[in-house]
Amino acid sequence: MKLRLVGHDYKYAVEQIMLALFPEERPDYSFDCDTSSSDLMSESTLSFGSTFAQATTVMRCGDKVSRGSARVGQSKLIGKLVSDRLLQRIIKQSFFRAASEFYDMPPVWGSLTGIRPARLAAAALEAGKNAETAKNSLIREYYVSPDRAKMCTKSAIASLELKRNLKPGDIALYIGIPFCPTRCAYCSFVSNSVERSFGLIESFTETLKREIGEAADVVSGLGLRVISVYIGGGTPTALPAEALEAIMLTLKKSFDLSQIREYTGEAGRSDTVTQQKLEIIHQLGATRVCINPQTMSASVLNAIGRRHTPEETLEAVRLVRQCDMALNMDVIAGLPSDTPDGFQHTLDAVIGLKPENITVHTLSLKKGSRIMLENTAIPSGSDVASMLDYASRRLGENGYSPYYLYRQKFTSGGFENTGWSLPGYEGIYNMCMMEELCTVIALGGGGVTKLVSGDGRIERVFNAKYPREYIMQTEKTAIKLKKIKGFYT
Repeated sequence: MKLRLVGHDYKYAVEQIMLALFPEERPDYSFDCDTSSSDLMSESTLSFGSTFAQATTVMRCGDKVSRGSARVGQSKLIGKLVSDRLLQRIIKQSFFRAASEFYDMPPVWGSLTGIRPARLAAAALEAGKNAETAKNSLIREYYVSPDRAKMCTKSAIASLELKRNLKPGDIALYIGIPFCPTRCAYCSFVSNSVERSFGLIESFTETLKREIGEAADVVSGLGLRVISVYIGGGTPTALPAEALEAIMLTLKKSFDLSQIREYTGEAGRSDTVTQQKLEIIHQLGATRVCINPQTMSASVLNAIGRRHTPEETLEAVRLVRQCDMALNMDVIAGLPSDTPDGFQHTLDAVIGLKPENITVHTLSLKKGSRIMLENTAIPSGSDVASMLDYASRRLGENGYSPYYLYRQKFTSGGFENTGWSLPGYEGIYNMCMMEELCTVIALGGGGVTKLVSGDGRIERVFNAKYPREYIMQTEKTAIKLKKIKGFYT
């Protein structure tokens, strides 16, 4: 899309709303007024009067022209931080209003572009508004669809309940295992195929054990309490049983886990699940396991490059239940070769297994994934909408409620990812991480430590992404631990 900014330089705000409404477009600042052009063009203007600041967007494509505007009182523009937020908001609103003539159906998230839309509902609830008012403000002020506004509000209620039960010094741990059996067609996570990097596993395991020990000393010295552990990746169960056991045993010996409320181990791909590995996970402290089929269709599994079958998923679930652990299952709406009927079959099959948590993702079109590199055909935005609408209805009918949600760039149809749970099984780590409710210390490959203070200050520290780099990052680990100490002291 050709863009021109007049009277302001809020490029990021304009590009955010453009990508949210037109995910296939990319910003182009070689704007001209050639009305014969078939390119979509948008001019965003910000002007200031004595009473109001006004944003106006004029959008055109050939002879078709649309205009949208929004304004905010000058009296509300107090300080740079508040002013920037309010001015960007009206710029997005004016863009949204102008764009309404150029798409077939209104986007369900309206003019919202952020990763964490439930924060708006949470802020309203914390300000003393009731759930209905919080929901309606999303609909009225940001044009969010009623069903998404309801999901947002329910998620906000869940996160605030957890927030009330957190104490200063509560933290979560994330352990990143960047290995997978193979790379899925949609994958954007940092992971190495164990087939190609098996020789690195022993060194990776020893490096991670050392980092765990060093981090545990820092956490103990600062008087922090671990309330949640999440072992993710990648696929942790892609590791040999002895490596997985060594890592979890080191965790158990190094950290004080007496205050833990939740301990999750990912066994995402059923072709890596064995009874031995699940028994290790359970015996060394895990209370919840993730089995993530993404689809229960053999043809869709083949299309995304997974080697396991739906039957293997059923067997993996059976083994988890034998170990008496809670179960999370992930599915993805919008996968190559899937259809609304196929997705409905997947969701019904997963609900029938009665997992305590079900996470419904929307396919994210990530640069570097095989889907993008090979220009793979995927379901249309309207088909994905149908899938997600069915999921919301069926999950609600079966007693599940949304407890966290987030958005990503370049998702099919501009939709969201939502975690659903049965009452009392909300995922603590997911809420802490996504809503930034407490510090998350990340160890292992590709981990991102997120330091959160009581006054909302946040700092991030990144681990090396790839196993070989991680093994060689001794100095980087020391710097991270020093930052953690400095943040708290």
